[in-house]
Amino acid sequence: MRARRPKTEREPTIALINIVFLMLIFFLVAGTLAQPLDPELKLVNTADLDGSPPPPDALVVHPDGALSLRGEVQDSPETYLAALDPEARALVRLVPDRDLPAADLVEVARALRAGGAEKVMIVSERGLQ
Repeated sequence: MRARRPKTEREPTIALINIVFLMLIFFLVAGTLAQPLDPELKLVNTADLDGSPPPPDALVVHPDGALSLRGEVQDSPETYLAALDPEARALVRLVPDRDLPAADLVEVARALRAGGAEKVMIVSERGLQ
């Protein structure tokens, strides 16, 4: 006759569930600590595009054509480029207001390219459809 092996007790899964839940709460709270760009800014709405949140060094273009970086007014795209590190000029991100005319946006992008920006990306709001 064979001897029975002692039955091992299962680990309680409630402890694992609690840890996962606490991690979820932590990342939800930690993810909201990023400083918002501008409460009055309405981003362009584009559907079916993958996106990521804009970095803090993004150039914000307001409806009247005014430029700002981290809440500080910028006189021109050249002033903005001068405030960036040379490595950050490789990829410049524009955050236009929804009411900004397209011609003004193209003008700012051309000025950035002429000022030394290698690549200009336009950051927009992801469509909810």
